[in-house]
Amino acid sequence: MVLIRDLAQQALALGYLTIEAENQLRRMLTTKYDLEDLNAFMALQLAAMSGKVKQESRELKKFEIFGETASETSC
Repeated sequence: MVLIRDLAQQALALGYLTIEAENQLRRMLTTKYDLEDLNAFMALQLAAMSGKVKQESRELKKFEIFGETASETSC
């Protein structure tokens, strides 16, 4: 069984949080978890907010916005 701390440690080590891992975290946070998992999740949040960990979902949104902006200006 994958734990919140495992996903957080993997993202921190890679500097990248995939959409799949983000969705897994959302599901796991709706169930019971221990203090170590909560601390790992908080560390991951801080790393994402500071830019140390990039989120795939946010990267895709940036690309979509940039793509729409570029196509609008080229017309």
